[in-house]
Amino acid sequence: MLSKRIIPCLDIRDGRVVKGVNFEGVKDVSDPVALAKFYNDEGADELVFYDITASFEGRKLFTEILEEVASQIFIPLTVGGGINTLEDFDRVLKCGADKVSVNSGAIKNKYLLQDASKKYGSQCVVLSIDAKRVGNEFKVCTMGGRALTDIDLVSWAKEGEALGAGEIVLNSIDTDGVKQGFDIEMLRAVCDVVNIPVVASGGAGGIEDFKILFQTLNKVDAGLAASIFHYKKVKISDLKDYLSENNIEMRKI
Repeated sequence: MLSKRIIPCLDIRDGRVVKGVNFEGVKDVSDPVALAKFYNDEGADELVFYDITASFEGRKLFTEILEEVASQIFIPLTVGGGINTLEDFDRVLKCGADKVSVNSGAIKNKYLLQDASKKYGSQCVVLSIDAKRVGNEFKVCTMGGRALTDIDLVSWAKEGEALGAGEIVLNSIDTDGVKQGFDIEMLRAVCDVVNIPVVASGGAGGIEDFKILFQTLNKVDAGLAASIFHYKKVKISDLKDYLSENNIEMRKI
């Protein structure tokens, strides 16, 4: 079994870390710079920074806060929100990002994945997918989960890998913020068709959920969460110790 990663996520709106349920009812949580430093010191393997309204508002990602966050941490940083061009990639990488996450921008122009992977390497290109159940299928959403498309999740994940994405972050809108566990069925559907790392996002409510995730789906590379870490329900150091005690190999910092 490959070593697993634990990744806290900072959803940024108007310069503050926020969190909602099922992508709605967003509430203020904390200052992003202070929280980023806290997670760096807590033993997080990586950090994700999402400017969650950039695409919806049709603007570029706020780089001033990003630069401050990047200056405070020494772990890999993935950044997303309003990424639509190679110039956007270049801008956030110069601000300190290690990887760039593309969601709506890749759906508008799928060749952005291809062009970015050729210029920066596939290890830098993260395809973030927001998806939800529609009947017996999984459909992709855009604009921070606000707009439902007719794009099939599994087909899009396969195409994203073929175009050059080096990692997929799969966000289940159905389980986001609900704290009842990761969406195992949705994650399995993607893991079964791709060979790149898959990061599970949405639904973590406690340490047991991570254990179930990694023991059920060996191909899931990392668990991403926000609420349980932001509100101090789970300490990352305790979580990693617990998973190690349950024979789940954790990445060493």
